[in-house]
Amino acid sequence: MKIIGLAGWSGSGKTTLMVQLLEEITARGVKVSTMKHAHHAVDIDQPGKDSWRHRRAGASEVMLVTGSRWFLMHEKRDDPEPPIDSLIERMEPVDLLIVEGFKRYPIDKLEVYRPSVGKPPIWPEDERIIAVASDAAEVAGLDRPLLDLNDPPAIVDFILSHTGLRP
Repeated sequence: MKIIGLAGWSGSGKTTLMVQLLEEITARGVKVSTMKHAHHAVDIDQPGKDSWRHRRAGASEVMLVTGSRWFLMHEKRDDPEPPIDSLIERMEPVDLLIVEGFKRYPIDKLEVYRPSVGKPPIWPEDERIIAVASDAAEVAGLDRPLLDLNDPPAIVDFILSHTGLRP
């Protein structure tokens, strides 16, 4: 399974780009999954529902299965956040896994950079950023490829070429 990251500051357009990339990648017949890091508490379960009650009662994991999808919820309680490698191991193998967030994880990443966000670029401090996708025509001092943020097919071409999934 090939893995590539998508990094950038909040408000830079990572999720918008992710959706565009996913649509383009799947249209090309590549099986893709995603992993997203959240910095705040998120709960996909609903208070009062059976699965919610199972977790509240102490279950370490609860799997909720429907006719169209399944969810595995793991309660870490007071345990630290698990290493990303152990999370990746839990995922079903696909052609490409795109990891959003996890800025410090040592994988090749694309940085989504918009000068208008007012934050400094990440790439000068992270040699694993292999390219920068930006709405700027040029980025001062950039020493790696600059990709047009508004051209998702070209970004997909770059990703697939870099990961060896397409020539």
